[in-house]
Amino acid sequence: MTQASQASVTGVPSGAPVDKDKRNWIVATCAVGGAGVAAVAVPFVSTFQPSERAKATGAAVEVDISALKPGEKMTVEWRGKPVWIVNRTPAQLAELPKLDPLLADPKSQRNLPDWTPAYARNETRSIKPETLVVVGICPHLGCSPSDKFQTGAQPSLPDDWEGGFLCPCHGSTFDMAGRVYKNKPSPDNLEVPPHMYLSDSKLLIGEDKKA
Repeated sequence: MTQASQASVTGVPSGAPVDKDKRNWIVATCAVGGAGVAAVAVPFVSTFQPSERAKATGAAVEVDISALKPGEKMTVEWRGKPVWIVNRTPAQLAELPKLDPLLADPKSQRNLPDWTPAYARNETRSIKPETLVVVGICPHLGCSPSDKFQTGAQPSLPDDWEGGFLCPCHGSTFDMAGRVYKNKPSPDNLEVPPHMYLSDSKLLIGEDKKA
């Protein structure tokens, strides 16, 4: 590097005594400025998806359900809770109206409007009949129920069981719409979280402005 170019970098005339403190300050400033550019770029990219901390505090979660086949369930996390998405079969849907006399709250009228949004206050408790979206936590003591989609007699279930969920802690049972049966410990149906469809194959859990 020539003396002229050195002077342009350090700001010190060629041949003059070098102020080490000033030189160190200039170098440090340049380094911080470069790091600042990188720091700006990272948050910009990360805004396209919510961070894990944002998800835990309630940020909406986008879910692709295109691979979910009839009779299958997938689980996603929202606000630290498991949210179940079930693609119900035509046979499972056909049984729901027949179960009303056996259920504690068949029309989902309790704890309105937070527990069951208006768009899920129907026989299927859903926006689209085939797709159930519920929080997988029993309202009794916060246990997580087990899938019991198979019909018929099974341990801890009635002989005429039509499929649904069983809470193993205290025996609460729920149908394929997450509605609790009568005379069970759970005081409510499974919660339906706010949600909306972004497309036929994408759900947004945590927001329902367009629902």
